[in-house]
Order: sequence, then structure tokens, then C-alpha cells
Amino acid sequence: MSHPIQLMRTQPFPIQLLDLTLLQLTNVRWAWRGTLLLGVLAPLIFMGLAAGLAQSNTATLGYVLTGNVVLSLLFSTLGNVSNNFSYMRESGTLDYLATLPVQRVALIIATAIAFLLLSLPSTLISLVAGKLLLGLDLVVSPLVLMVLPLIGLTLAGLGALIGVISRSSQEAGSVSLVMQMVLVVFGPVFVPDQSLSPLIRTVSLLSPATYAASALRQTLLGVPDRIPLWVDVLALIALTLALLWLAGQRLDWRGK
Repeated sequence: MSHPIQLMRTQPFPIQLLDLTLLQLTNVRWAWRGTLLLGVLAPLIFMGLAAGLAQSNTATLGYVLTGNVVLSLLFSTLGNVSNNFSYMRESGTLDYLATLPVQRVALIIATAIAFLLLSLPSTLISLVAGKLLLGLDLVVSPLVLMVLPLIGLTLAGLGALIGVISRSSQEAGSVSLVMQMVLVVFGPVFVPDQSLSPLIRTVSLLSPATYAASALRQTLLGVPDRIPLWVDVLALIALTLALLWLAGQRLDWRGK
């Protein structure tokens, strides 16, 4: 009879990915309440303040709604994934997982998927609550079923990169918080791009939040945007692949 480790070595990548996703969901099952609370409460507070400033301008309220969804995903994925990777490194969990016959890229993608699944309830609650609070009519496109997970994976990839390069959990938490603020403030996420300076509009093209908010406005509100939807999707895919690759390169795995 073959040794269990030998059997694991023959497992294809999708099986590794599924097993690691279930493992991560099991490990963080205790965190779903905090994830739900932070992913709903903080964006709604921010949205309430922004809605007061926007008054009854429908176009601006649309930015507030979709920006709220982006903010919810930022809290639920980027912050949680960065903290999870820094914790796994400090606790020795990464050293243990490295002894198993699994690929590090499978661990990174599985962690991103696990926290994406945990973030979906808070994201949907924020969207529904925002619609009711702002009184906006949604024009939902079926493409939102592709856009929302893609945004979550992109932000989770950024969180993974922050988590593996940070020297401690405290540093990872601080860096991820600053990054969340930068992504929200320096770009057309909560405010129209016409309200931003030309320099910020140009720099914002490097931000995943810019493409996330643009894609959501087009798939949730049915309004055109200066960035076509197909460009948003391609940009998010490219950013996801780049961030996951960088995180994999920086992750200390079996001394490599």
C-alpha cells in the first residue's frame, strides 16, 4: 500500500486547491462574525457621511454605492488575507504547510478564495443596505457574477503580497490599513473622476480599486464609464496574476 504522502504527491493542482481552501475555511471559521461586522459597519458609516455630502445628486450617489461595495471588499479580503499570511508565518503554520506536497501558489490562491467566500455575505448586505439608504435603482448585469469575484481575488492578491513581505502581524495590519485608505481616497472610487486633479486621475490608473469601482458602476447601475468594462476586466485579471505571482516569489517556501 502506498504511503499517504506519496498519494498526496500525485494529487493534481485543482485537488490541492480544493483541499487548501477547505483547510483555510476551517481555520478561519471563527472569524466570520468579525468579517461580517467590519465588512458592513465601516462601509455603511463611510457611505452615510458621503451620502450627506452628495445630497440628491444621482450620479454622485451611484459612486457612493459602488464605492461602498469596494470598501467592503477591501476590509473583508485585503486586510484579512494580509493578517492571515503574517499570522501563519509567525505561528509556524507556513513551515508546517511547506512540509506537505502542495504548491505554494495553491496555498496563496486557496487563501484568497477562502476569504473571498467569507466576504460575499458582507458585500451583498452592504449593497442592499446602500440601495435602500440611497434610494437608487439597480440595473444589474449578469456580468456582475464575474466582476465581484474577480475584484475580491485582486484585492486578496494584494493582501497576500502585503502579508508575506511584512515582518510582523502589526506591520501587516498597519500597511494594509494605509493601503486601503490610499486605494479609496486616491482614485475615482467614491467621487467622480472629474473632481480629482489630473495627476491623481493618472496615478489612479495603477490602482485596482479604480477598475473595481468602474466595473461595478457599469454592472450594477448600467451607467457608462470613462474606462470600458472590458478594459476593467482585463486590468483586474492582469493585476490578479501579477500580485499572486509576486506573493509567490516573496513567500519563503522550503528555503526558496
